[in-house]
Amino acid sequence: MRVMGHNALAILLAAIAIYAIEFVIFAALMSPEQYQAMTGYSAGNMDRMAVGVVPPILIAIGLSLVIKWRNQPGWLAGAVAGVLMAIFFAFATQLYPFVYGPNGLDFLAINLGAGLLCYAVAGAILGAWK
Repeated sequence: MRVMGHNALAILLAAIAIYAIEFVIFAALMSPEQYQAMTGYSAGNMDRMAVGVVPPILIAIGLSLVIKWRNQPGWLAGAVAGVLMAIFFAFATQLYPFVYGPNGLDFLAINLGAGLLCYAVAGAILGAWK
């Protein structure tokens, strides 16, 4: 099913993949206590996590736009687009909580690695289904 020239199923699958990768890294591989210690967030901030479904959807839609504009089909071209978007946009955004907030270098490294993986996998999914 296409919506304005974009494969809606690919966008949904890419968003689910992002959410699943983040779940494994930030929920299954680390405890809430570890997460709180690395980020400086308290248990009171954790009630906002329900909104966590929104960023993967927005990322998948944005990557779909970039991949369509690049007009280079295939999973590898999609993964490259995802990596580039991770480096130039996601990394820059994720540096703010490290520079101005409570996040430590350990969390920054994990967060940047997770972002790179998420964007690459989502880009590959979207590129393959372009």
